[in-house]
Amino acid sequence: MDRRENIRLLLSGTLATGFMLSTGCNPGEKIIEAEEAVSTYNYGRTPEELLHDEKMLSDIFFTEKEREMVEILVDIIIPKDEKSGSANDAKVPDFIEFMMKDYPAFQLPMRGGLKWLENLCLKTFNISFTELNENQRFEIIEEIAWPDKAAPEMSHGVKFFNLIRNLTCTGFFTSEMGIKDLGYAGNTPNQWDGVPQEVLNKYGLQYDDKTLAVCLKIEDQHKIAAWDDAGNLI
Repeated sequence: MDRRENIRLLLSGTLATGFMLSTGCNPGEKIIEAEEAVSTYNYGRTPEELLHDEKMLSDIFFTEKEREMVEILVDIIIPKDEKSGSANDAKVPDFIEFMMKDYPAFQLPMRGGLKWLENLCLKTFNISFTELNENQRFEIIEEIAWPDKAAPEMSHGVKFFNLIRNLTCTGFFTSEMGIKDLGYAGNTPNQWDGVPQEVLNKYGLQYDDKTLAVCLKIEDQHKIAAWDDAGNLI
């Protein structure tokens, strides 16, 4: 799927929500990693927020099978291309894992959607989603990726795919890799050296010698301006 189309769908789509909560497991080996992460990023955090962060980072929502499915799906949505890495390269599955815990309303539609997808694969090909070849996976995804074309019986799958597509795009395009992919520079300092010469030529204009000497010298742009008693720039 086209990456820019994903952005359009992200902006126009509606995230699916649920009403029941689901809890994950708490393997002990992850707690140390969480403590290290919290101690690294504890600037500006209250004690209560630090406890919340530690719990968020130490809990795990996805099972191993679910995580594998998510990793496959996000790379189908945003694959690697000549400009950027894939969604997995941008650590989108980690972002989705975080969102499951930060916004529990996502948990039921996500877990239910993965189960729905697994059942569809078993029904269609008699094997698990993770065991499908690339062509089989795309055959399944095509059934739910286009809401306007999907059959009525695929409505649950469409809602699920909308959710994971929106989360994938959000995770990717808020990552360092995704921001670079968009070419967003933000508030980047620069130096202005005047109106381009081709623009001046177009309108028959040119800078006078004084303006060039006083206002457009790159080496003087960080100096504090001063004026004489008559109000002239020195």
